[in-house]
Amino acid sequence: MKQLLSIPLICVSFLLFSCTTEKQLKESMKKVIAEDPSVIISVIKARPLEFIEALQEAARTAQQEMGKQQEEESKKELESAFEKPLAPKIRVDENIRGPKDAPIVIVEYSDFECPYCSRGAKTVEELRKKYSTKIQFIYKHLPLDFHSKALISAKYYEAIRMQDFEKAWKFHDELFNNQKELIAQGEAYLKTLAKKIGADLNKLATDLNSKQVADRIEEDKKEATAFGFQGTPGFIINGVPLRGAYPISQFESIIEELKKRGKIKL
Repeated sequence: MKQLLSIPLICVSFLLFSCTTEKQLKESMKKVIAEDPSVIISVIKARPLEFIEALQEAARTAQQEMGKQQEEESKKELESAFEKPLAPKIRVDENIRGPKDAPIVIVEYSDFECPYCSRGAKTVEELRKKYSTKIQFIYKHLPLDFHSKALISAKYYEAIRMQDFEKAWKFHDELFNNQKELIAQGEAYLKTLAKKIGADLNKLATDLNSKQVADRIEEDKKEATAFGFQGTPGFIINGVPLRGAYPISQFESIIEELKKRGKIKL
């Protein structure tokens, strides 16, 4: 009982018998707890339910505050991007899906093994259906280290792209539609898929581990990192970044804002 009363007694004594600030009071309490952690442990044991409820409430409050903070940071980033858009490199031999003069330009940094990227691929298809010839899409690589099959998948895509752009897109679509097969079978599935889409398997085997393929993937990764993309998927819509597998409505709102600001004409 003596231990349970020690903390409130310390508080009362400081308030009644000394001229102290709230900061000083907190520091004194920290010192007491640091010197004898059993004080706070005893309090928790005496009232475990109240402690858990207080902890859960604190966690909810922290999540709300973090959510507000992230929302504010996202708004600031968006506003900055509308005024100073990011400029991803569009290479001469870029595999562009859609007309090259389309006003909406979406660049994605993706990982073939990432489940969120699979969801992102479906959203891109929705966008392409909605905006049709007004949208051009560029797929770039950001294979994450903890996805063991992501890098080899990116190499297959690039090696096939070197043969035929359309076959590369077929590979892209099939791979995201059958991601479970990739996870279960690994490179065996990639070989099966390459054969299915009609890739030249001999050329593929030669190009797969070439410097050209490795350099291109590394170039994409460096660009993604420079733009602050750490996870996948990451998108850039006419210079405006979008981090994550958001629904189509989020892309639409950015496109509408670009229209409103006179950045694009549809």
